[in-house]
Amino acid sequence: MNQENQALRADIYALLAALFRTPPSAELLEFLQQMEIDTSQKGKMTRGWQLLRLAAQQTSATAVEEEFLPLFIGIGQGEVTPFASWYLTGSIMEAPLIELRKDLKLLGFEREEHSKEPEDNLAALCEVMSLLIQQGKSDELQATFFSRHLAEWVEPLCRDIQQASSAVFYQAVAELAEAFFQLEKNHLSQLASLPQQTVQLYNPA
Repeated sequence: MNQENQALRADIYALLAALFRTPPSAELLEFLQQMEIDTSQKGKMTRGWQLLRLAAQQTSATAVEEEFLPLFIGIGQGEVTPFASWYLTGSIMEAPLIELRKDLKLLGFEREEHSKEPEDNLAALCEVMSLLIQQGKSDELQATFFSRHLAEWVEPLCRDIQQASSAVFYQAVAELAEAFFQLEKNHLSQLASLPQQTVQLYNPA
């Protein structure tokens, strides 16, 4: 994959990380409202970008913040719980988080001291994928991480967000995210034989 495509992948992961971590700022919303979209490329990703731009044009930073709270936080728990452990086991802070922490340690990532959320939330995982691409990690290593920590649950999460009663702007975010993750899954699944190669792939190269 050429450097331009790699940079685009990293940017999309970083954008999704920002959108799923906190409600977007007025500046980010303005960027989304004005972004140029290549409509010559047909498909789910193009539709996702168009919907996201339209959703950004029809909302405000205050409205999205009011949407974000019940959708992802709520009183005790939001309408949607964007954590790997929740989707894979039905509870948070379970075995998927333990395995993730082992892999993050092998990759040299450390949890920020002020962070309160478990590391297996979607925003953090998107941030890790973006960093792996930016650092020039191999496609095989990226495929391993994606397969172990995102592939099995991220598309069902996106569909749940699209169907959530409190989601408006985030319906568009989730549709774009689902289309992107489908592309990533198809692309990365061809690059590594898993799980047999996991240990070798995580050795420093």
